[in-house]
Amino acid sequence: MLIHGLLLSQRMHERLAHSLAEHGNHVVTIDLLGHGRSDRPTEPSSYSTALFAEQVVALLDHLAVDETVVVGTSLGANTALEVCQHAPARVRGMVIEMPVLDHALVACLVAFGPLLVGLTAAQPAARLLALAARAVPSRLLPFWGDIALDTVRQDPAPSGAVLRGLFFGRSAPPAAQRRAMLAPALVIGHRRDPIHPLTDAGMLADELPNAQLVEASSLVELRLTPERLTGEIASFLDACWMPARRGGAERSTATAAVAST
Repeated sequence: MLIHGLLLSQRMHERLAHSLAEHGNHVVTIDLLGHGRSDRPTEPSSYSTALFAEQVVALLDHLAVDETVVVGTSLGANTALEVCQHAPARVRGMVIEMPVLDHALVACLVAFGPLLVGLTAAQPAARLLALAARAVPSRLLPFWGDIALDTVRQDPAPSGAVLRGLFFGRSAPPAAQRRAMLAPALVIGHRRDPIHPLTDAGMLADELPNAQLVEASSLVELRLTPERLTGEIASFLDACWMPARRGGAERSTATAAVAST
């Protein structure tokens, strides 16, 4: 289950999804509420990482999937932790890329505070910008340029509600709960990014009882030169799905397919 970042959509994981499917995994992506093609309510109370986790588990129920490896980036990473807290029996493993935890809070306020003001106090201007962005044909843009422009194309009111809901809710399960998460975890972090500091990734890898830390070369390595990290993730997934006896039953690898929801 691939979970996207803040104000992005499942499209950000499109290439990773296909790569992991080629390695023999059944991959599902999701648009969290307020993102992509999902509904976009304007009440901030509709948005929190805990509520996002409930949506992920509801999708698993809908697909009749008993267990999954949750793979999340940034907001998706924090949501993956919430999924593990909310439904630990459903989580076979976690890939946590660029978690946003204790060391990132001030940087998030500095980075997203002005954006929140622009999406709320300056909604008329933000709507004009969105209209202009929608007029740009996707076919004229490179893949990642179009993904970035998707964020600008959205109605600013729901996007502002997403930010308000996240600002005033908890960002992730607290440390005491993280230390009790027994699922295997692959934590991916990188340097030179105050919103996703390597210190947060390292702290999380130390807290989780069964975690390993992999350092990315940059924020965009998994997006632009993904071979090394995709290989790390694929190997981790193979280890998660190795046959294991639990209650006398053996588990085997999932089938190769991609489903987008």
